[in-house]
Amino acid sequence: MKFIVAAFLLLSQVQAFSIPSRTTRIAVGNDVQGQCPGRLPALFMGRAAAVRAATKSKTDAKKAKTNAVFGKKIIMAVKQGGSPDPTANRMLGDIIKQAKANNVPVDQNLTSFSPVLLTKNINRAIKRASEGNAGDFSESTFEAYGFGGASFVINVLSDNPNRANADVKSTVNKRNAKIAEQGSVLFMYDRKGKVEVPAVIDEEQLLDAAIEAGIDDFALEEGDEEGTSVVYVEPTDSANMLAAINGMGFEEAKMSLAWISKAPVECSDEDFEKNMEIIEALEELDDVDSVEHNMSN
Repeated sequence: MKFIVAAFLLLSQVQAFSIPSRTTRIAVGNDVQGQCPGRLPALFMGRAAAVRAATKSKTDAKKAKTNAVFGKKIIMAVKQGGSPDPTANRMLGDIIKQAKANNVPVDQNLTSFSPVLLTKNINRAIKRASEGNAGDFSESTFEAYGFGGASFVINVLSDNPNRANADVKSTVNKRNAKIAEQGSVLFMYDRKGKVEVPAVIDEEQLLDAAIEAGIDDFALEEGDEEGTSVVYVEPTDSANMLAAINGMGFEEAKMSLAWISKAPVECSDEDFEKNMEIIEALEELDDVDSVEHNMSN
């Protein structure tokens, strides 16, 4: 009897200290893997992939928007200037310089066209402008008030003014902002040439380059992103300033024209978020070229 009790106790102790045969497992995609020390759970891997995908999607959308806008500008310039030759058509020549500075491809094979986006490259846009079915594009500007003293200048480039007018006003009004009367906002802005550089520029070197290019006045500021610079000049000096900055070794500089606020305002965080929601919604419209604002934060 004592032998049986002792054997039972010994067996119980062995079972108590034995290693469980079951292994904790996690799913990675459709596969199931044994859990490894230091391996990220599937949930976190999914989030990282989602962030990368969202960032890439925004970048691709921005590139497509830029290409589409310059495609429409080129078509407008060819029609208004009366020539597809950029040497004879100064308006076209200036826009092509801007397009190249913004990395719009000179030529590429496209398999399809969108009636709204039209064309995504320079040569095809020039060719399309000579075709009978190319739209007659025109530029227009809308002015609006946001929250916390913010104002917007909405630049439109469209072949359908009625559609653009309805879309812009609807987008602004739905978000409780207000379309302003013509001129009531623009007087608070200056029209400037804007050269964006993905690097920090030395002011003395830029001054020397500007003088050599015959540019009398410019303003150098920090860009929105760390390690970037923005140079503002008179619109007529834009191309020369871009060439001067390219000559300094900054080949990736981008040139555009922009409305710059004379009196920036700082909004509360809540008002800033509301205003940015309005700007993002407007920029998603096919007919909207760009949106400028007077917020300093």
